[in-house]
Amino acid sequence: MQLTTEFVLASESPRRRQLLTQIGLPFKVAPSGIDEVLPLESHPSAAVQTVALDKARAVGIRFPDALTLGADTVVVHEGRILGKPRDPDDARSMLRRLSGDTHTVYTGLALVHPCSGREATVSEGTRVTFASLGDPEIDAYVATGAPMDKAGAYGIQHDMGTLFVAGIEGDYFNVVGLPLRRLYVMLREKFADLIVL
Repeated sequence: MQLTTEFVLASESPRRRQLLTQIGLPFKVAPSGIDEVLPLESHPSAAVQTVALDKARAVGIRFPDALTLGADTVVVHEGRILGKPRDPDDARSMLRRLSGDTHTVYTGLALVHPCSGREATVSEGTRVTFASLGDPEIDAYVATGAPMDKAGAYGIQHDMGTLFVAGIEGDYFNVVGLPLRRLYVMLREKFADLIVL
């Protein structure tokens, strides 16, 4: 898939970059630099869309002719939103909460095309079940530093966090941070004039 205009990813996430590269979509990276403050009065699926749109708009202003993608991912367990851990102790606390239970990962996507005035947002939810974890496993994982830049303090790909996942219901790529099918459908439905298959 190709686009007839420049595509900009408003994120520094190496995982999102990898997934866009995987589907062969050319893009440039321009982090938004905004504070990721979730509107707590909103349902998590709406809150991540709001933050994703804030990111996309902040970058879209700089690239008015481009199509800009913003994204935001959170983990929700028993109604509590778990973002990126503040420090190693916070990471341990999050992993203990998730141990032996099921949580939901929400990713919000936003696409903005300033020159045409178009904006679109969607969200995706995926249920993830963790195995029961012991403190030695949690401590060993936190010691790697891998949990510190991930919502819920774990990654489902490329590190020890993979071993904690006992089951998944929904889009795997959503848990990684970019639901590719949802993005593709969004592009087809809202920006079909910019796509070359």
